[in-house]
Amino acid sequence: MRIRIVGAGAMGRGIAQWAATAGHTVELCDVRTEAVTAAVDFVRSMLDRAVQKGRMSAEDSAAALERLVPLDDPWTAGADVELVIEAVREDLDTKTEVFGRLERALPATAVFATNTSSLSVTRIAAGLEDPTRLAGLHFFNPVPLMKIVEIVPGAATRPEIPPALTALVEGCGHRAVTVADTPGFLVNHAGRGLVTEALALLEETVTDPAGIDRIARDVLGLRMGPFELMDLTGLDVTAAVTDSIWQGFRYADRLRPSYLTPNRVAAGLHGRKTGRGWFDHGPEAPAPDPEPPVTGDADRPVFVHGTAPQDRGAAALREALTAAGAVVETGTEPSADAVVLVPVWGTTVASEVAAHRLPARRTFGVDPLPPAGRRRVLAVTPAADPAAAHDARAVLARAAGGDGPYAVSVVRDTAGSVAQRLLASIVSVAASIAERSLASPADIDLAVTAGLGYPFGPLAWGDRIGAARMLELHRALHRTTGDPRHRPSRWVTERAQLGLALTAPGTSPADCTAGSAPS
Repeated sequence: MRIRIVGAGAMGRGIAQWAATAGHTVELCDVRTEAVTAAVDFVRSMLDRAVQKGRMSAEDSAAALERLVPLDDPWTAGADVELVIEAVREDLDTKTEVFGRLERALPATAVFATNTSSLSVTRIAAGLEDPTRLAGLHFFNPVPLMKIVEIVPGAATRPEIPPALTALVEGCGHRAVTVADTPGFLVNHAGRGLVTEALALLEETVTDPAGIDRIARDVLGLRMGPFELMDLTGLDVTAAVTDSIWQGFRYADRLRPSYLTPNRVAAGLHGRKTGRGWFDHGPEAPAPDPEPPVTGDADRPVFVHGTAPQDRGAAALREALTAAGAVVETGTEPSADAVVLVPVWGTTVASEVAAHRLPARRTFGVDPLPPAGRRRVLAVTPAADPAAAHDARAVLARAAGGDGPYAVSVVRDTAGSVAQRLLASIVSVAASIAERSLASPADIDLAVTAGLGYPFGPLAWGDRIGAARMLELHRALHRTTGDPRHRPSRWVTERAQLGLALTAPGTSPADCTAGSAPS
């Protein structure tokens, strides 16, 4: 296939490398000739590096470069061009002008694709005489390594174009997901679950950005915490995307931005690119503060509250601490000296203290989510005795056998604790995407694992907890906080009630009418 790529910046050159390496002839052009020269040099250096690392033969590298054709003029006629991929700046008027000029220069048989990450594909296509020829083809940076592409049909896109683009993408070694033309498409939309909830936790001063990041990595198993991620992406970009998606979905509570970000953006605290965001960056940045050492009495008796069958977290914690050699009390009431640990699920420690008349000064919350790493989370209320908290932390740090001790984060008591809140939001936002039929459950999970690097797709992640248990969490968060952002989605509610997996598409009305005999 002969592909013309318009725009030779970071995305355009990455797409060019990807397509040329896969065997396609690629015309690379830009209104700035020097940008094309720099892009070709960059691609050459990337291919040379691949040869040096043994990932590509010298012959294949030379052949790929031979297929990369620099053009001086993006509007050059090209009767053999079958696909145009636009990768110019993210501005509706600019993209509309580019496609208008391409429509006059290239044959009507050429398919047009825009690499927009945030603009409406339908609105871009509306500027064409033939809007049916354009679709979205959203790559992620760096293109050769991020092996996921969003294919976005506009309202007028011809039905045969998305399958053809899917075949192209998968033939070049990437995965393709088809998503609706809605704000944020799929990956950016799904990514709001983590970021918005992390900011909400910071608003409540549950812990600091570093503390939230530690829990996200060590309990949930994310490769990067939400505040690290914002600093890498750029807080200005994160804030703009979040605002755009929230506004595009008519101010949905589940996507509500934080009041914390506008002033930071205005102050230029954008993250790595400015040297400071949520954290300091650069060679002169101070080292992160170490976590406080564990100093309490690990042999203090501990009472784990919760004996009913539904208190699975209590039973698991009791068993783990006993195996680690802790002094775990049995019976129905704590002794006068014991620290009391309460595994909370969507509720607060304070509410458990009030409901069960537990000793407020020595009662603490524990997140019952099985940690992906060696970290547990202790939640403290305003009534807690600091000395008892030190001892509770020391008990939680104990580990069985030859395993090293657990790190123990200390956070403010809040509904559901940190990891539960983050996971609940990740699953909830993905479920809202599924229930609107913006993408299939399989595509949601594929796009998020490939595009965001989560250890599991959000719906599959929810299934690991269980639909009924996730619904219990969402209901408890909603009831405890009163915040509509935690309102259970129809997708989770129905599947919990019907015994279906969150990843199951389920039966649709069309399934019950297709192919039926006329009456």
